[in-house]
Amino acid sequence: MWQSSPPGSIYDYIRVASFSIGPDGLVEQWSRRAVDLFGVTAEEARGKDPVEAFVPADLRERGHRKVREILDGKEWTGLVPFRIPGEDRPHGIAEMYVMPSETQSGERAALCIVVDVRALRRIETDLAASQAIFGQSPFGFLLFGTDLTVKRANRRFATVFGGSADDHRGRTVHDYLNRAEADRMTAALRSVLETGESVTDFEIVGAAPGARDRRHWSINLYRVHSGSGRPIGVAGLGIDVTRRHNAAREAASARRNLALLNEAGARIGNSLDLEATARELLNVAVPGFCDLASVDLYQGLLSGDEAPPGRWGSSHDVGYGGSAELRRVAVASAVSDTPLRTGEGDGPGSGCPGSEPIALGALHRYSFNSPCAGALRTGRLRTVTGVDGGLVQTTLVVPMVAHDTVVGLVQFSRAKGSESFGERDRALAVELAARAAVCIDNARLYRREHERALILQRSLLPPGDPEAAGLDIACRYLPGTAATEVGGDWFDVIELPGHRTALVIGDVMGRGLRAAVAMGELRTAVRTLAQLDLEPAEVLSHLDEIARGLGAPIGAQQSRGHKSRGPELAEVYLATCVYAVYDPVTRRCTFANAGHLPPVLVAPGEEALLLDVPPGMPLGVGGEPFEEVAVELPEGALLALYTDGLVESRDHPLDEGLSAFRRALTDQDRPLEDVCDRVLTSLETGHGEDDIALLMARIQGLPAEAVGDWRLPREPRSVGRARELARTQLAAWDLEPLVDTVELLVSELVTNALRYGEGEIRLRLLRDRTLVCEVWDAGLVQPRRRRAKDTDEGGRGLQLVGLLSSSWGSRRTPRGKTVWFELALPDGEAAEPTVEQLLSMF
Repeated sequence: MWQSSPPGSIYDYIRVASFSIGPDGLVEQWSRRAVDLFGVTAEEARGKDPVEAFVPADLRERGHRKVREILDGKEWTGLVPFRIPGEDRPHGIAEMYVMPSETQSGERAALCIVVDVRALRRIETDLAASQAIFGQSPFGFLLFGTDLTVKRANRRFATVFGGSADDHRGRTVHDYLNRAEADRMTAALRSVLETGESVTDFEIVGAAPGARDRRHWSINLYRVHSGSGRPIGVAGLGIDVTRRHNAAREAASARRNLALLNEAGARIGNSLDLEATARELLNVAVPGFCDLASVDLYQGLLSGDEAPPGRWGSSHDVGYGGSAELRRVAVASAVSDTPLRTGEGDGPGSGCPGSEPIALGALHRYSFNSPCAGALRTGRLRTVTGVDGGLVQTTLVVPMVAHDTVVGLVQFSRAKGSESFGERDRALAVELAARAAVCIDNARLYRREHERALILQRSLLPPGDPEAAGLDIACRYLPGTAATEVGGDWFDVIELPGHRTALVIGDVMGRGLRAAVAMGELRTAVRTLAQLDLEPAEVLSHLDEIARGLGAPIGAQQSRGHKSRGPELAEVYLATCVYAVYDPVTRRCTFANAGHLPPVLVAPGEEALLLDVPPGMPLGVGGEPFEEVAVELPEGALLALYTDGLVESRDHPLDEGLSAFRRALTDQDRPLEDVCDRVLTSLETGHGEDDIALLMARIQGLPAEAVGDWRLPREPRSVGRARELARTQLAAWDLEPLVDTVELLVSELVTNALRYGEGEIRLRLLRDRTLVCEVWDAGLVQPRRRRAKDTDEGGRGLQLVGLLSSSWGSRRTPRGKTVWFELALPDGEAAEPTVEQLLSMF
């Protein structure tokens, strides 16, 4: 079958030319390629002697001899220098093949085939270079035809995939790769063949014949063309990049681990809450490190036990049947909402991997032989393989160890299909658990100290919401040291006889526990002095002496075994204090001030005012008396006592703070608790620099109908009159159940006033949360309770008052004394005296 040579054939590259020589030795025919090679047209060449025309002069004699030999019937092949006619210098060297021939008449002629030697040498060089590159390349090389079958493979490719290079001819990519990868490769080959766009670094994964490990190859594809530009196939160059891939994966793993550690350092431990710290750990680990995770902490740690939860190898780690009791405090999953089940279990509910799931917040124990219990005992990581058909592939069971103490257990799991844990991952798991463990242990220690501080603070502040007759009270306390939540500021609300109330606020100079201890001593002293019912100035005078006694000289310390600090004195306790006594009957409040900020009074419809109470010297200085100021407070007025931390800071002077405080109190009609909150939120207190204490009271005085007040002449019939007045008043108050007791006790007190007192007698009954009876006289001798002898006819009055009343006492007044007793209202829980108690008086 005849067909023309396609464009770009080998003949186009080697440029074969031909011409013929007639019997006369002259050119008869001249091909077109001869025209291209020699640069001479056919008209110019025909009829010429080829030797004379194309051979240099010095070679013409030899050339004529060769032509004669050829015409005699001899073939000849050789290299012949030639020149372009009209030029003297040689133009090139031609390889010539001369074949004798005959004309139609039988005469001898010759056919000459000529090739430019330079073209042949270029082709030989290109073939040699191509063969060297293709055959000696260290990379796999394939040439795919237009039908996407292998046309040629080099030796390197055959070395990897077996056989010789020729054995791979006619194969397709499906003979080397799994279906998914082969389809990807085929699509890439087809795209390159159709579009001509090269593909670089096309990565495929597969395994060489007889090998199990997966290899990674980077493939570069480009389309191959003929000399005329016609596509004849696709060339593929493959490089094994498995090591590079593994190195990149290791580097990525290392970067990921470093990023996780950095994130862990930033996110774990932000809270001093145990459960929150466990959740922070899982938020870092899932899904960046693992697919599922859980944290168990020792229940003893959560409940605040003093003993550490467990130490390596100690029996404390193991309770009955296995580990000590733990609580599941955190769970996280990136693949499923189902609880964690990871490996071979030890039985339902045991809490071991693979057993029944543990609910969040559940208490559980690990059995003795479980990997979890083993990790808790040894303090070492355990690796557990997942069960067949389960979700989890591998679990790392990591004990949480801080300062050689095991505080809990964390489990990191990866689901099937994820990458297995490596050595770097195990090291990272231990590091994450250790960081979380330190934070959890710090949180445990903080919580323990925090609870101790709170216990101390609560013991130093009024219990619950303070209550007082004729006052609506609200208070706030913010310590300056958030670490301990205790400081030197204090306030107190103390009930006094006659439904009166002592309001106290103070500030020990200094901060922290030392100031809190001094504050506790002063607060106790204030309560003790208040029970003596002394005047405010007297209370502060006694407090000043107590404060001075709290600082002892160095000599005294050395005598108690303290090391000498040189000539300095021990720390002197200085404090400021305001002591006020409020009487709800008269709505009068008596103030005494020891170097403290003045109280603030807000009358209804008026601006807040600073009360002019002489400040005096701070407690502990000594040598100066304290003054008292009595102020009548309007009904509905607002009284505020506070410490300097509320109104003074480094950025704001005291005057600005006081002005802002007064403006914050203008809306006094709001509920008192809301007023307190508004003050704290509106003022720029600079909290953290100093403690803040705020005590606010709204004046509500006792109504007139709750007070019975009478003056009695100093005569015996006043006893009966007192009983009659008391009985009538109790009936008006619907307190008939108390009539007999009150009549009896009033008789005793009025009788004592007539017998031992002086001047006019005053009887007063007060009804509020309790019933108070007061008997006043001008005598200064305080009554004293004594035990009467069996033969005595009297002397048992105060004993009777003590048995029948809830409480009783006496206090000095500016013009004498007051003896009082208090009874619970009928719905109260006052205890009735027993027969034995009554008989004990005789």
